[in-house]
Amino acid sequence: MQDSNDHFQGIVDQERGLQRTLSGAQMAMIAIGGAIGTGLFLGSGFAISFAGPSVLISYAIGAVIALLLMGCLAEMTVAHPTSGSFGAYAGYYVHPWAGFMVRYAYWASIVLAVGTEVTAIALYMQYWFPGSPAWVWIVLFSSALILINAFSVKLFGHIEYWFSMIKIVAIVGFIFLGAVIVYGAPADSGIGLHNYVAHGGFFPHGYWGTWVAVIVSIFSYLSIEMIAVAAGEAKEPVKAITHAFRAAMLRLVVFYLLTLALMLAILPWSSAGTDKSPFVMVMEAIHITGAPGIINFVVLIAALSAMNSQLYITTRMMFSLSRAGYASPQFGKLSSRGVPVRALALSCIGITIATAMSILYPQAAFTLMMSVSMFGAMFTWLMIFVTHWFFRRRWVAQGAQPLPFRMWGFPWLTLLGVVLMLSIMITTWFTDAFHATLLFGVPFVVVLSVIYFIWYRKPVPLPVDPQKMREAASN
Repeated sequence: MQDSNDHFQGIVDQERGLQRTLSGAQMAMIAIGGAIGTGLFLGSGFAISFAGPSVLISYAIGAVIALLLMGCLAEMTVAHPTSGSFGAYAGYYVHPWAGFMVRYAYWASIVLAVGTEVTAIALYMQYWFPGSPAWVWIVLFSSALILINAFSVKLFGHIEYWFSMIKIVAIVGFIFLGAVIVYGAPADSGIGLHNYVAHGGFFPHGYWGTWVAVIVSIFSYLSIEMIAVAAGEAKEPVKAITHAFRAAMLRLVVFYLLTLALMLAILPWSSAGTDKSPFVMVMEAIHITGAPGIINFVVLIAALSAMNSQLYITTRMMFSLSRAGYASPQFGKLSSRGVPVRALALSCIGITIATAMSILYPQAAFTLMMSVSMFGAMFTWLMIFVTHWFFRRRWVAQGAQPLPFRMWGFPWLTLLGVVLMLSIMITTWFTDAFHATLLFGVPFVVVLSVIYFIWYRKPVPLPVDPQKMREAASN
């Protein structure tokens, strides 16, 4: 496998110049910061409206898919820690077209996901300032996060660590408080496990509703894969990656399933929606003075944290596209602090779209942004499973030593991930809420493929002299 590693090293050299300052703890928090955001605090209400109490099964299925994905991705990232990550792996192990498509699909997805987060931020601010224009909050908070990302990756890592810490403390507190309330609630209070079967039963919309809610769960878990992208700026990549993957997955699964279980026990599922966070609704339902405002502050921090992480990731993906020759060289240039500022500026398109959507379609902005952004995410997850299948076969065929982290159950669990993701993508076509996902995604793939085969079909040459390439790119 030495020849393969030597050749992949050329891809790594293309992306040199980023600062390796992130610790394993910061990387784990980056993943949590991206994944525990609007998907849990606001999107969970959307999922509950589809599935009712059986949303617990929906999120458990999503957690299994996420766990399989992280296993595949961790193995490849330990072998090749680079900011191009799964885009670079797809281009190297599957086909250059696959690398081109994965990078652009993921970039577009996260750009739009940034829009969903900032749309949610504007919605949360209505709690304190009802009737205020959403675009004011979008511009205000976006400007602050853009400045943080533009300054340095070290500052970004510190800010994201504390954003995520606030979320974790709040969720742990919510779990503790919720458990006490459910355990000690009087029989006639309307609070308790009986809510799981009241109001239409555990499957009020049948098994189909449960399966459709898996789509929202995938959106909720989206961004756990950003650990692999952050590996390109980790101090000790192999050690940091292994720690971050395991820590992030455990926390995410526990947090999502426990919080949903408690929300469903405290609040009738039929009251869930997307006009207000279910967490705030729970605090209002149990009448604790000041608690709804505190929770609204926490979900605001959660959305800011997720948006902060997503700005970071989408910037690095555009940087990788540029260094691979698939975007303008301007987006591969770094500031004196090692930040691809021009790639960051381009990646703010989602904020612009969100601002326009909040003005034109204020009631439907969040749902529309989520359904459109989901295609790129699901396509990327599908391709990560496909890439891992090619990666492991090639790694073994060339007689390489086993890696410190290996995906278990290969090839069956990898193929299971492929089947599940394909099934979920097809399901979106048969739902009213997510019909726009494939309606947007299929033409997107066609247009990108045409662009690739017209302009980028010839392989992008790897740098002969990495030092000269790095110097030229930073000028």
